[in-house]
Amino acid sequence: MARPRTEIDENGYDRPSKSQVKREMHALLDLGKRLIELSDDRLKQLDLGEPLMAAIKDAKRISPTAREGRRRQIHYVGKLMRNVEPEPILKQLDVWENGSKEDTRAMHRLEALRDLLLRDDDALTEFMNEFSGADIQQLRTLIRAARKEAEKNSTLVQGQDPQRKHYRALYQYIKTLVDLSESA
Repeated sequence: MARPRTEIDENGYDRPSKSQVKREMHALLDLGKRLIELSDDRLKQLDLGEPLMAAIKDAKRISPTAREGRRRQIHYVGKLMRNVEPEPILKQLDVWENGSKEDTRAMHRLEALRDLLLRDDDALTEFMNEFSGADIQQLRTLIRAARKEAEKNSTLVQGQDPQRKHYRALYQYIKTLVDLSESA
């Protein structure tokens, strides 16, 4: 969230417009609502300060049927949010909701490696060169089972759910190997 400008604009104003201030206050109020919905464990991980934490806990205790009391408490949390820098909180919420970009990238890399092993027999040789600690027999068994599973899935009638047991098992085995090689 951008902080108000202090420079003079083309109309000679040296502060943000009333509409801009209102948008920022609503954004802080919405962030406060999101914080109220978090579990206590997640809230402890955020550096919110004692008054804000107490206000959030009070808002959680208010019954949803006590609408006016809950609304007032939510607005109080929004007011206290003005004293907190929202960017780190928003980043952490994004990581919790969407996962980190590094984790997503790593997962896509593992999925691509699994698909390559299923498509190309020569990829297994390259994989074994990179991960020499892998059990070649187990890896071949997983690849063979995943290929059979994919073949069966291609003949399913519309509406039937495809089987993914061996496909997932191959992914988990590759993930374990990659994790072991990165920790070594």
